[in-house]
Amino acid sequence: MSAIQDFVVLTLVKAAPLIYAALAGVVCERAGILNIALEGQLTIGAFAAVAVSFATGNPVIGLLAGVVAGALVGLLLGFAATRFGVDQIVAGTGINLLALGGAAFGLTVVFGQPGASAEVSALGVPGERGLIVGAFVAALLLHLALYRTPWGLRTRASGENPRAVRSAGIDPRNVRLIATMLGGALAGLGGVYLSLGELDLYSDGMTAGRGFIALAAVIFGRWTPFGATGAALGFGALAALQFVLQRSGVPSELMQALPYLAALAALTGIAGRARAPQADGVPYSE
Repeated sequence: MSAIQDFVVLTLVKAAPLIYAALAGVVCERAGILNIALEGQLTIGAFAAVAVSFATGNPVIGLLAGVVAGALVGLLLGFAATRFGVDQIVAGTGINLLALGGAAFGLTVVFGQPGASAEVSALGVPGERGLIVGAFVAALLLHLALYRTPWGLRTRASGENPRAVRSAGIDPRNVRLIATMLGGALAGLGGVYLSLGELDLYSDGMTAGRGFIALAAVIFGRWTPFGATGAALGFGALAALQFVLQRSGVPSELMQALPYLAALAALTGIAGRARAPQADGVPYSE
């Protein structure tokens, strides 16, 4: 392949997990839940997929396990935020720490070794390509669901004015709970891509801050599925540059830092002032 083709392919590879995590952030924040736990959901999805693939020898069952594990973590965040009134940033940070520590402990329990798992049955090239295509399909489906269905209207209303949703006879806490579960499932799928799609194992720190980069993609994308997907592709392109330009004399450390610097720019407002959903991160109580 030519250098341009290599760059495009590598961009898609690096962007795929970011797209899944960014879509998770979009659906949660559209419902009014600030999902700081994306990093933890990626981690749990990646580890659960590898552990179940190791136990069953079937990577497809591992994939399903990663999605379910991410959804359960999303459910935990949802309950903490909607039923117990826990500060959403505190809850998300706690989940991140719990996921990272739990996965590290799980390595010693399941595989008998710290740091990294053994190699397991993975999805292979067809599965990796399928997950890349699936990321774009997920963006399209989420867009249609948010803007063309009653569920989407309720979800967006819960992120803008939950009391108006309540006045219509719908409990916005339940709407938010469903959104966090869906978001967790999407982020879990991003973790599956990392461990069973791109690789065939789990290692500590393999998510490498992608959950936080995905949060920046949500902001860059102005809380829309297509916008977040485009931003994730941009971050993926920056990550791919370090491999394409590795012989150009540019310090590799600078190239590796580019996605994180761009994410920092977004989070500090350099990318532009975009209005988040009005009730994003605001607890609702009756």
